[in-house]
Amino acid sequence: MMAGHGDDFHAAGGPARHIPVLLAEILEALQPKAGETIVDGTFGAGGYTRAILETGADVVAIDRDPDAIAAGRALEAHSGGRLRLVQAPFSTLDRHAESVDGVVLDIGVSSMQLDEAGRGFSFRADGPLDMRMAQAGLSAADVVNSYKAGDLARIFGFLGEERHAGRIARMIEARRQKRPFERTLDLADAIETHVGRKPGDKIHPATRVFQALRIYVNDELGELAGALLAAERVLKPGGRLAVVTFHSLEDRIVKRFIADRADAASGSRYLPQARERPATFRKGANVVAGQAEVERNPRARSARLRAAIRTEASARPGDLSVFGLPKLPAIDALGER
Repeated sequence: MMAGHGDDFHAAGGPARHIPVLLAEILEALQPKAGETIVDGTFGAGGYTRAILETGADVVAIDRDPDAIAAGRALEAHSGGRLRLVQAPFSTLDRHAESVDGVVLDIGVSSMQLDEAGRGFSFRADGPLDMRMAQAGLSAADVVNSYKAGDLARIFGFLGEERHAGRIARMIEARRQKRPFERTLDLADAIETHVGRKPGDKIHPATRVFQALRIYVNDELGELAGALLAAERVLKPGGRLAVVTFHSLEDRIVKRFIADRADAASGSRYLPQARERPATFRKGANVVAGQAEVERNPRARSARLRAAIRTEASARPGDLSVFGLPKLPAIDALGER
């Protein structure tokens, strides 16, 4: 029987494994309703998707992590055809849906991935130095054990904003000659020993390096840029975009995109090519989590929601220069570097 508006989708497939951040604000920005289709580009543990299904809207949910897709199959079966799961990078969302009413993106690593030591995203517990969301391609261990110190320093500096990037990169290059880095705690301990840690430091010295490796291995900034361009192509006039970010690198990309797309070129007789560049979005909400939510869900502490509403103008060409992405070493196959 088809599951309808008001069904308890939170019960389907067991409880969600994390609390969705800024959920009320997301629903306010998307305003989903029966008969509409929303793309959840970052399905994860399904928190946003469940809430959207309960409004009566249909959902196309995308995730490149095969574990997330497998865990969501029970919810898909319970939806009576109103949920379609797709295993793919969210930068390709326009290949899996068209003319939709909303797109929501929750950027960054999911609690489900962080909590599983075998995925290698965190050094809270020892695990393989992996970090691949799609469970395929170059791993964090491959990068750490094969990239030159200069390339590692650029990755740690740009993506982790690590002030000791050069020192750590040179330490890694020297240490791996004796023994490669294969485990998360091995790398974290080596960084702590090399850089040191003052009593009372709340942030572990390896935190920014791990962030940088995760973002690099999964090309998270490039994926985000691609997803924003895809959302512009797939949203119908009046369609709504809602993006939750967790650090300044991500937020800067979203902010620049919305500002650029909400700006209509005034045109000039000296620049005729600029005459036809109408705004493709109108700016919407720009909010952070309140104190009550932060106390209930510490993951919300650095979260920011930026929203926008699609206009009737045609999507602009997909020029990545608008995002100001850092220039980093290309992700090549091993042996070709």
